[in-house]
Amino acid sequence: MSLSRRSSVTVPGLLLVGCGLAACGFQLRTAPDIPPEMSRTYISADDRYSQFYRKLRDELRNAGVQLVDSPAQSSAVFSILADETDQRVLSVSARNVPREYEVFYTIYYSVESGENTIIPPQTLTRTRDYTYDETLVLGKAREEEMLREAIVDDLVQVVLKQLSSL
Repeated sequence: MSLSRRSSVTVPGLLLVGCGLAACGFQLRTAPDIPPEMSRTYISADDRYSQFYRKLRDELRNAGVQLVDSPAQSSAVFSILADETDQRVLSVSARNVPREYEVFYTIYYSVESGENTIIPPQTLTRTRDYTYDETLVLGKAREEEMLREAIVDDLVQVVLKQLSSL
């Protein structure tokens, strides 16, 4: 197939895919509209190195929120009251070897602006499960890590949607 023939087939194909995506309502994710009370936010957390803290910090910055170093400088305080992740066995084989695990991530948080409570203390939990094969230990460890990252991304997006709906 010649190059000109291939490009004459590719261009209409790409246009068709683009029109199909536009027709179904597909949009790239944009920065959420954060309420003006949160323009200068302090994130209070016991663990400033947790996956959730780091992802939330990055997403708030991307949304145009100025993160400050102390509550006194802030117009709002996002408090991460608990930030826990773990896994549990869902099923075992006949030899009593784990075959399936569930990874979970739980956050307990609140948001306050001065004397006003923007979001009262609440808990969010997300879970994912995966099968375990003892012959693929390194691959399964990476799969677990990727699942945790996806869970954290989901949790942050839920929080941001909640904030943008205020």
